[in-house]
Amino acid sequence: MKLEGEQYLNADPMTVWAALFDREVLAAAIPGCESLEQTSDTEFAAVVKLKVGPVSARFKGDVVLSDIVPGQSCTLSGKGTGGIAGFAKGAAQVTLTPEGAGVRLRYDADVAVGGKLASLGSRLIKSTAQKLTDAFFANFSENLAVPEAAGPA
Repeated sequence: MKLEGEQYLNADPMTVWAALFDREVLAAAIPGCESLEQTSDTEFAAVVKLKVGPVSARFKGDVVLSDIVPGQSCTLSGKGTGGIAGFAKGAAQVTLTPEGAGVRLRYDADVAVGGKLASLGSRLIKSTAQKLTDAFFANFSENLAVPEAAGPA
């Protein structure tokens, strides 16, 4: 299954780049993330609880960043298993392009699922993946936002 899209982020490219490698920012951005451990400079281990249609499962997986061009692009490769629910694996090419005062983040991913998840059908899987992607970017963007000066509420 192919997933692609783009998101404008109101931050400079190096801030966005640093956030893509920041365990705390990623943990806060990933929907359903229960834990995220950085196992090396370019590898993470995660536990994520998700519901896809009628299937709810806790997925354990690993993500590796490769083909790194600092401040510009990288490839994220990952795989996760959710027990009887099945598995998911895939890779995404991520590119950052300066645009105005911010940056345009583009992603192009290929994802495969198996087990019970595969039996749900590609339309449901794709729509759920899009919702999760949208939620990730909303959370990620929020964590990039510059805090406003504190004042009376």
